[in-house]
Amino acid sequence: MTALKQKKVVTSFIRHRGKILLLRRSSKVGTYKGRWAGVSGYLEVSSPLVQALKEIYEETGLTESQVTLVSSGKPLEVPDQKLGVCWLVHPFLFETNEPEKIKLDWEHVEVQWVEPALLRQLSTVPKLAEAYERCGYDNESKG
Repeated sequence: MTALKQKKVVTSFIRHRGKILLLRRSSKVGTYKGRWAGVSGYLEVSSPLVQALKEIYEETGLTESQVTLVSSGKPLEVPDQKLGVCWLVHPFLFETNEPEKIKLDWEHVEVQWVEPALLRQLSTVPKLAEAYERCGYDNESKG
């Protein structure tokens, strides 16, 4: 078996009234086309939190003042033999009170707000539910 190349990424979950934002990946992205995901991107800077805020702005239009960091989780390894990659996912949970301001960029074609418990029932990027659970909110229903 060949060693997997590690790629560091951030995944941010945005919560509003107890539900989390999921984005359906477009056919223009490099991996996991058509799957549901959080706000994600490659870790291009030294700080995962700075990268998470940058991705949130790029992919949803929400600014740093429109989201509040709730928690960050321990990085999660997500091996994908087919792609030859082991993703190292840095998960974050943010809250927003301005969901109506979300505007998608080219990376996504659809949004939905879901109860966190439904994550395992949807066609998501690998281990999305586990990444969310790393933020410490596995069966959360607060609003």
